[in-house]
Amino acid sequence: MAKQYIKIRGAAEHNLKHIDVDIPRNELVVLTGLSGSGKSSLAFDTIYAEGQRRYMESLSSYARQFLGQMEKPEVESIEGLSPAISIDQKSTNRNPRSTVGTVTEIYDYLRLLYARIGIPHCPNCGREVQRQTIDQMVDQLLALPEKTRVQILAPVVRGKKGRHEKVLEKAKRSGYVRVRVDGNQYELSEEIVLDKNIKHNIEIVVDRISIREGIQQRLTDSLEAALALADGIAEAEIVDGETLRFSQNFACPDCGISIEEVEPRSFSFNNPFGACPECAGLGYKMEFDPTLMIPDESLSLNQGAIIAPGWNSSSQKGSFTNALLNALAEHYHFSLDTPFEDYPASVRELILYGTKGKEVPVFYKSQRGEGTYQVAFEGLIENENRRYRETFSDTMKQEYESYMRITPCKSCGGKRLKKSSLAVTVGGKNIYDATDMSIVKFRDFADGLALTETQRKIGEQILKEIHNRVSFLIDVGLDYLSLSRGTATLSGGEAQRIRLATQIGSGLVGVAYILDEPSIGLHQRDNDKLLATLKHLRDLGNSVLVVEHDEDTMRAADWVIDIGPGAGEHGGQVVAAGTAEDLMKNPDSITGQYLSGAKKIPVPAERRKSDQYLTVKGAAENNLKKPTVKFPLGVMTCVTGVSGSGKSSLVNEILYKYLAKKLNRAHEHPGAFQSIEWDGKLDKVIAIDQSPIGRTPRSNPATYTGVFDLIRDLFAATPDAKARGYQKGRFSFNIKGGRCEACAGDGIVKIEMHFLPDVYVPCEVCGGKRYNRETLEVRYKGKTIYDVLNMTVEEACSFFENVPSIARKMQTLMDVGLSYIRLGQPSTELSGGEAQRIKLAAELSRRGTGRTVYILDEPTTGLHFADVHKLVDILRRLSESGNTVIVIEHNLDVIKTADYIIDMGPEGGDGGGTVVAAGTPEEVAAVENSWTGRYLKKYL
Repeated sequence: MAKQYIKIRGAAEHNLKHIDVDIPRNELVVLTGLSGSGKSSLAFDTIYAEGQRRYMESLSSYARQFLGQMEKPEVESIEGLSPAISIDQKSTNRNPRSTVGTVTEIYDYLRLLYARIGIPHCPNCGREVQRQTIDQMVDQLLALPEKTRVQILAPVVRGKKGRHEKVLEKAKRSGYVRVRVDGNQYELSEEIVLDKNIKHNIEIVVDRISIREGIQQRLTDSLEAALALADGIAEAEIVDGETLRFSQNFACPDCGISIEEVEPRSFSFNNPFGACPECAGLGYKMEFDPTLMIPDESLSLNQGAIIAPGWNSSSQKGSFTNALLNALAEHYHFSLDTPFEDYPASVRELILYGTKGKEVPVFYKSQRGEGTYQVAFEGLIENENRRYRETFSDTMKQEYESYMRITPCKSCGGKRLKKSSLAVTVGGKNIYDATDMSIVKFRDFADGLALTETQRKIGEQILKEIHNRVSFLIDVGLDYLSLSRGTATLSGGEAQRIRLATQIGSGLVGVAYILDEPSIGLHQRDNDKLLATLKHLRDLGNSVLVVEHDEDTMRAADWVIDIGPGAGEHGGQVVAAGTAEDLMKNPDSITGQYLSGAKKIPVPAERRKSDQYLTVKGAAENNLKKPTVKFPLGVMTCVTGVSGSGKSSLVNEILYKYLAKKLNRAHEHPGAFQSIEWDGKLDKVIAIDQSPIGRTPRSNPATYTGVFDLIRDLFAATPDAKARGYQKGRFSFNIKGGRCEACAGDGIVKIEMHFLPDVYVPCEVCGGKRYNRETLEVRYKGKTIYDVLNMTVEEACSFFENVPSIARKMQTLMDVGLSYIRLGQPSTELSGGEAQRIKLAAELSRRGTGRTVYILDEPTTGLHFADVHKLVDILRRLSESGNTVIVIEHNLDVIKTADYIIDMGPEGGDGGGTVVAAGTPEEVAAVENSWTGRYLKKYL
């Protein structure tokens, strides 16, 4: 069969230079090239966007209005395109209700399994629950004290939307007189109108009885009638007392507790029928933390021990909070000059939790007069809770939240479900315990269930589905995760691989899958699993396009396309296309040169030593097994290990948060550990991660690095600006004065269109230049402020070469390989790797003290070999000036250049959490059971 191609002609999206390229169909194709060369523009903004758009065009205009339209990419023609599915980094669900189990749909099958073959137990005594007979129900009611008045109810509608007219009509025809709707009693002769969009509960009043002798027959008849009406459920409401629930289905004879019928929704923490009522199924609550409100207990209240919002002035005479504390001190006999840590438990309790309603006389003198007021002090925590509830300002809400801490819900212990749902077991485990195991253990548990013949017949199909989906997760190297893990805590690479596993589970054929660096966050060991998965997708009959910088993936691909030769304006062309071997023979391909070994990142001639250490003892967060870890100061350290081995828990959760709290006075709560100590001096810690540098199009590289302030100073100092009396604020597009008011300095205007996507058009008044005419008449070296924002870093570097302060910042942006980005490029258009490098450049351009700790989490994400080369040089520059650089990394080119390696493992999840090896790369490579060491040998 002849090879088929996706034929692209004249692609010109972003920086692509009207390129023509043929991509083989039904093969594994890798798109590579320097960062910013146009790979993503070709893969996502051209191929994916067009595939998606064509699919949407085939739908009716009615359906299209809900989907939002897609713009047609700038391309002349694309032939042979299949429907496209993109699996990228950005689209992970940050909802706290979303877990690995819900995203992969394994949890839906589990809920079904537990509802159909689960064994209910009593949530109180743990006894297995059986059905109740009518005789048992009657005996329970006759045991009540004589003359107890009881209403027998039939709950016919429970938590269902609708008007329920037929239900009410049928009850009326059957001769019943009263009904209770949502807790209110009505006569059935009244007109009862219900809102069809709200969930309702309806109980028919079958009988009203006073308990006495000889009533047994009537009770039996009434209960039989109620059970018949409500499918085996009846309620007995004791007047002015509790409601007893009876069920021909499930009830505990000891505790008398009846359990609702077990349904799949009983196990959903996103449904009121299954969710823990206390935390509404989240498993945790945000609560004010006394240690964040009073961080330094060695201070007294008069020295300002309380730093919570609203209490900052409690140490100043004349403030109401100070008057209140003085009144408490006088009434309860303690001193405000005693350090907080020396107070007895009763005084601490009083300050944090209040006077329990007891009033205290407070003398307060203000500008309006003075007086003594009786005040019942509610306590610091309740006071902050009330302020948090009552404020309408988002800024204040964020301020309060920085003093809060996430704590597990006290009612369910973080398990998210009702006690009755957690009392249902399969194979001796409830649904939470089953999802809390690592995926490998969960598969063994599901495969090894000992079921009765009936259970096996019911559960066979469900267990088969669960087994398949779990196996796909293991195949993409995620065996260390648990199904209860929240998706918000996953890294970009993990989330992407989960979506990949879900796609394999769907078994589609004839689709173009487009992936964005799926190997991020994967150890070399697990790379083979990922490649096998990608080949499996291809062998099903799909085209798999991968934007990737990983050497193994390129060598395994059927076809590699190298976009380049440079980045930004210097890129956007196809440099080479063919197999990995073809690329190596092509002298123009930088990728080929690194693959063939003609170019390589050198191993440093000497490893720098340090005699000062930062020591973390007894690290116990997540899966850490209390190791003692020593980080050498003043050198570059790489923390390595397979995915899930505890690298992030150690570095981000414990080390960074502790140092941020100690050195930067941040409101952080570090993970569990015994102690952290260091030799010598450290003055601050800086974490450089991949989070966006700004969330609005108004933030850009110039504003983030601070260079825009300097540029505005330059413009304000020009003779033109001085003659007109312009200050630097005139050149800001965020405040009134110099900006174009028609578009409020955005440069574009949004026009809403029905049936079509919102159209963004350049502002008619300023022509997209963001500033008004007068501001644009001020020029520096012939350029307006708009022209400067439109320059690439490379152009700005030569333009401002005689202004040292600006040139220095521009040079650092060049050094990190961002010569191609524009100064005014909106931060929303930057990739995670670019945002991280802008932060790096901003740090590099500051005057260093040589005592800073830099923490970087996988900085090579999105970097080509040549860019990794630049990055390694920068990290060495940082550490050579005396700073401590700690990098979490899987990229062996970076690991081999480190001065010191700490290898965590040996496996992921429960099998990790210890230090396997520590030392120079050469020492780690000699350790037998270090996975990193085995792969590192080839590189040294």
